[in-house]
Amino acid sequence: MAQGLRQHTVHTACEHARMCRDDHAGHVLTPIRLRLATATPSGWRDAVVAGVRPDGRIDLALWRGGSAAVWQHGDLRGALVPGDVVAVHPAYGVLAAGAERWSVAIL
Repeated sequence: MAQGLRQHTVHTACEHARMCRDDHAGHVLTPIRLRLATATPSGWRDAVVAGVRPDGRIDLALWRGGSAAVWQHGDLRGALVPGDVVAVHPAYGVLAAGAERWSVAIL
């Protein structure tokens, strides 16, 4: 058995968002999750970003009324700002803005 290796936990695997290898919702966007979201266009919901918080929470105002909140492991304040038009796929936990796609956990 290897000595000195840390047990894999979210805290050890996700110390830096860009290096995250956790495939749970809100972490790395897996190819299968992206493919499933892309293959089911009726599942996308258009929204406007209402707020982006440093803890990863993104508040959305849905175009057809109501609101939603999602969480992403990385701080997306540099990528999204209030007023940005996005689409969220709740079934597969994908957030899209332009050409960018992120895995998100639906809150």
